[in-house]
Parts: sequence; C-alpha cells; structure tokens
Amino acid sequence: VPSVSNMARVLEWVFFLYFASHIPITILFDSQGLLPKELYPKILTDTLQNYAHGSKDALLAIPPVWYKSFMWCEMLLQLPFFFVAAYAFYQGKCKWIRLPLIVYSTHTATTLIPILGHIFFYDFSDSPVPGPATFEERMTLATIYMPYLVIPLLMLFVMLFSDDYKDHRHIKSH
Repeated sequence: VPSVSNMARVLEWVFFLYFASHIPITILFDSQGLLPKELYPKILTDTLQNYAHGSKDALLAIPPVWYKSFMWCEMLLQLPFFFVAAYAFYQGKCKWIRLPLIVYSTHTATTLIPILGHIFFYDFSDSPVPGPATFEERMTLATIYMPYLVIPLLMLFVMLFSDDYKDHRHIKSH
C-alpha cells in the first residue's frame, strides 16, 4: 500500500508532466491559431491540420473568435505560468504554488465548459472543416479535451484540501 506522502509525490509528478508537456503543445500547435502561419515550419502546420481533420476538431482548424480569446489567455497568461508550475511540481512541496494554481485551475476548468458545450451541441454541418457529426465523434473529440478539465479539477481539489499545500501558520489576535 503506497503511503500518503508517496501518493502526493506521484500527483506532483503527474502535475509536472501536465505542465511540462503543455509548453511545447502551446508554442508549437495552439499558437498557430493566433500567429502568422509563416512563423511555423510546414511539418508543424501539416501536423495540426492532420490532427484537426482526423479528429474533426474544427475549433483548432479554424478557431472562432470566442475560442481565440481562450487561446490568447493560454499564450499570454498560462504559458509563462506553465514554466513556474512545472518547476514547482518538479521540486515538490512548494506551498507558494497553492494560490496561483487555484487561479489557474479554476480558469482552465471554466474555459472547458463552453468548449465541451460547443463540441456536444454545435451544428458543424456548415463548417469549412468537418466537425464531429455523430455522438461517437463528439465523444472522441471531448475525450481529447477532457484531460484539460479533469487534471485542473484534480489540481484544484488538491490545493484546496491537501494539508501539504496549506499554510499552517496561525495569526494571533489581540
């Protein structure tokens, strides 16, 4: 049976891998919806288009304005934080990450609500890039996005309820 401290360290490694992997994904792929295509080698633009067409991810292929607003948040606010959070979880037991991670995880989980709503309920029949049409295709695409809801919610839960990240200093009142 793994100890509680070992499980906490496993979670920190999961969180580290989440943030460390998010850095190249954001820079190489997610940013393509915002920046000029000329900045990217053909292999990267082709990879993104192959993914978008194969998974029927019309959001990434031709992002609507509302989705681009999330992408700008990812590029300008979250990307710098990915480095900080990756460092904190690589080091382990960094209590100072608690409040920034609560903000990050709440923001990220909240953005997934309209994204998943769009995936499940939007009519993609007029989309220039084929979107999901069947329930199975919608579930498959939602599954690709789901880690960006589940892991931030897990982070939020850990930061709110784990004693490992709570400040145990007590303020004396007069």
